[in-house]
Amino acid sequence: MANITDKIIVEKNDDIGHLILNQPNKRNAISLEMWQGIESAAENFSDDNEIRVVVLSGAGDKAFSAGADISQFEENRTSKEATDHYNHIVKVALDALDHLNKPTIAMIQGFCVGGGASVATHCDLRIAAENARFAIPPAKLGLAYRWEDVYPLVQLIGPTFAREILYTGRLFTAAEALQMGLVNRVVPTGELESYVADYASTIAGNAPLTVHAIKQTVQETLKDPQDRNLPLIEELVEACFASDDYREGQAAFMEKRKPNFKGR
Repeated sequence: MANITDKIIVEKNDDIGHLILNQPNKRNAISLEMWQGIESAAENFSDDNEIRVVVLSGAGDKAFSAGADISQFEENRTSKEATDHYNHIVKVALDALDHLNKPTIAMIQGFCVGGGASVATHCDLRIAAENARFAIPPAKLGLAYRWEDVYPLVQLIGPTFAREILYTGRLFTAAEALQMGLVNRVVPTGELESYVADYASTIAGNAPLTVHAIKQTVQETLKDPQDRNLPLIEELVEACFASDDYREGQAAFMEKRKPNFKGR
């Protein structure tokens, strides 16, 4: 799988995909080209049937991402037309993460700020090192976030903590993020990579059709009731019951061995 841009590293390690934000000299600030690279990488991972889990991270040990690349603001976010174009590209990238059909894990160490926090909140799981720091600082920049920027945060941690994060714009510790439900787990910094690798392998070892059904079902529960595609969920449930993997899971349980799921 080729890199989309030199600032986005895309790797494949057996059934685990890796998307690495690669601008460590700027704490992995996300440029316009990187947003486009995120979209392309997410679509490529969705199309790769060998991939079962995708891990997102930042290059180096200083940051997951410190946010949008401010050095491009004068060019890309001055006029309304340019800002609208930029916002559209960001939205398309985040939508691609949302629709990536495999579980996604954000592996976070160091700074996870602004646009970086948006990328993390659009992943299914967030596992943070103890040195992780989180902030969403539009109030410090004179910006206002759009509805689609705020809504995922409110869904994730609720309105009270969302207000606190956005009103203050301050840096929150990993422990505070865990308390708010912004992250799933906090682990010692030196153990982050091995912990995430084990977690990803655990998920990848489970039945892919079941994991996909779970991901889709959770996504449907987050929609307004009238927008939920309940027939699709029934189809996914029936496909699991009719699958070779279901029979393999039963056999492995009876034989007291690890199942070998094929995703069919």
